[in-house]
Amino acid sequence: MATVSSLRPVVSVYVAASLDGYIADEHGGLAWLDEVQRADEDYGHAEFMARIDAIVMGRGTFDACLAFDPWPYAEHDVFVLTHRELDAVPPRVSSYAGELAPLLATLAISGKRHVYLDGGNVISQALAADLVDELTISWIPTVLGRGRPLFHAPLATTKWQLERVQGYPSGLVQARYARLA
Repeated sequence: MATVSSLRPVVSVYVAASLDGYIADEHGGLAWLDEVQRADEDYGHAEFMARIDAIVMGRGTFDACLAFDPWPYAEHDVFVLTHRELDAVPPRVSSYAGELAPLLATLAISGKRHVYLDGGNVISQALAADLVDELTISWIPTVLGRGRPLFHAPLATTKWQLERVQGYPSGLVQARYARLA
């Protein structure tokens, strides 16, 4: 597991993707994820969220999450990367217009030790800037054929070590990687 730096918190990605590498369908929809939803299984999400101090997400992801009832991040500070004003703002949500590295430095100064990044553009921006320490990808046994890709080029060349891989009865396979220093 990555260690906390005085310059920035540990940065983790926890994302689901189709077998062909999409995180949403071509309209931004997530209904295809329903096939692996089980009442008795959260795929380690609760454990992951218990380690998180703050969430940084893109505007599209934020807008999609607003449809969830209840708001799933009520216990975390959420920072939405956007240049547009937020229409509906749940408690503990702030907007941020700027580069990711300075935001992470500010979060470290404010005492945040572990940040969860969410949203394809944000994840790709962080990978391009070599800011991601942990990467958990849950592969969903679905081929979408088109949609919003998991990663956008160009990305920084980085090396990763597999920490854990686990398969589930639903067919989901989850792999967690740590960035090698």
